Amino acid sequence: MSADELRGSNMEKDPQEWVTGDEPMTGAQKSYLKTLSDQAGEPFDENLSKANASRRIDELQQKTGRGQGGRPARSQP
Repeated sequence: MSADELRGSNMEKDPQEWVTGDEPMTGAQKSYLKTLSDQAGEPFDENLSKANASRRIDELQQKTGRGQGGRPARSQP
């Protein structure tokens, strides 16, 4: 799927626009978020909504370099 096709798909929909975004996070989100939180040394909140869990996963993926083909962000000396 091309980048143009993804922009119009649900795969790229902002979590704030999700119809079910206020529901509790899924089991898969909870498991992955726990793993990312542990790796990043960040607190894990098991009470996030689907939308908030998605945003938190994105943040922690940036920090750890997981899931997006990137490398962990380095802290400045």
